[in-house]
Amino acid sequence: MRATSRMADVSINTVTKLLVDVGEACADYQNTTLRNLQCKRIQCDEVWGFCYAKTSIFLWITGASLDMAMFGLGRQSVPTPSLCHRWLVGRRDAFFAHSFAADLASRLSSRVQPTTDGHHIYLSAIEGAFGVDVDYAMLVKTYGQPLDDERRYSPPVCTGAIKRRIIGHPNEADVSTSFVERQTLTMRMSMRRLTRLTNGFSKKIENLEHAVALHFMHYNFCRIHRSLRVTPAMAAELSDHVWTLEEVAKLADQVSLGQRDIYTEI
Repeated sequence: MRATSRMADVSINTVTKLLVDVGEACADYQNTTLRNLQCKRIQCDEVWGFCYAKTSIFLWITGASLDMAMFGLGRQSVPTPSLCHRWLVGRRDAFFAHSFAADLASRLSSRVQPTTDGHHIYLSAIEGAFGVDVDYAMLVKTYGQPLDDERRYSPPVCTGAIKRRIIGHPNEADVSTSFVERQTLTMRMSMRRLTRLTNGFSKKIENLEHAVALHFMHYNFCRIHRSLRVTPAMAAELSDHVWTLEEVAKLADQVSLGQRDIYTEI
């Protein structure tokens, strides 16, 4: 943000205000648009970060695979495992897990097969949100002992993975968390706030939420996916074109105008 303020020759407060305005607008727009999704498979995971004085914070995310037709391919059913339609910034506890799962379930219009890691909180959260109308499986990974020199910064070597059926009849071939883990890498590479061992972390939880909403707006609506050759929103038939950054910025103006109309009526 300070680099942006230097390049644009504006105050850092101006850049911060723009982040807040556009972030709120992006969150509102996606909250309204990303609903009634015909998802077949979803993957959930948490991303660790910290805020202010290294207070641990987790970003709950989900990646969806929608069996929908892509443009230019007629009505052929093509999986699009890239749309991120729900995220939540909070603690890694049962309260946020249940809130995350309940909101996730409200956005889906068909029976789905969710896959999570072995985090036990997901067991009650998924069952509470979906009941028995779901094909839920866990992918539990086992790890070896890390070397002494790599204990702090390098993860231990994954020695295997166990697929466990929890609810319903999940297809074992689709039990995976690869897409959501790849999405985690994309987030860390795209958002400086989640880069480890730097001082670019968020000092306010609200600004982290705005940055995450802006990131996923760009990811879902502006960025062309290499394997899809369109944006995830276009593949899911939520948009008919590639959004520009100018269109994203104009969302803030629409929210401001809407708020002014409300204030005028009051």
